[in-house]
Amino acid sequence: MLNKVLVVEDEQLLAQNLQNYLQAQGLEVQIAHEGAKAIGVAEGFAPNVMVFDYRLPDMEGFDVLDAVRQDRNCHFVLITGHPTTEVCDRARALGVSHILFKPFPLAELARVVFDLLGMAREPGTTPTRAEGFVERRQHKTESFPLQLYDGSWVLADRRRTPASVAPDDEQVLTGKS
Repeated sequence: MLNKVLVVEDEQLLAQNLQNYLQAQGLEVQIAHEGAKAIGVAEGFAPNVMVFDYRLPDMEGFDVLDAVRQDRNCHFVLITGHPTTEVCDRARALGVSHILFKPFPLAELARVVFDLLGMAREPGTTPTRAEGFVERRQHKTESFPLQLYDGSWVLADRRRTPASVAPDDEQVLTGKS
């Protein structure tokens, strides 16, 4: 299958939210919170795209990239809260397809992943930005749960209109009871 994504992020809540969002988009997603575990997961999971953090507890994300790249053909997306010139230059030199700086919109991550999966399906071709925009507008997304740092949950879907919000959802979305 060409829809496997490995998310390597040490912040567990962020990793879980990325997994939830990408799964809601129809992708098969595994997560790892440490570099060594990510390398092990990649061996059995065989991701088509790896979304990885620059700083991990046991190693740099670039070390994970090197290990995974040796075993398989995979696209790489760097997510980082450290947008230094050195990190960006090194990412480009190592062949990272995209760099997203934290915080980033979840929809942007999905766009990047789907663009990369499009390249994986037909080598040498990539959907244009306009084609991707039209395709996304034709396929409405459903809401999915997103956990906040205070432990509460919200339904994440910015395209919902007030008329489409159920009474219980409205309480969660607005915080009113």
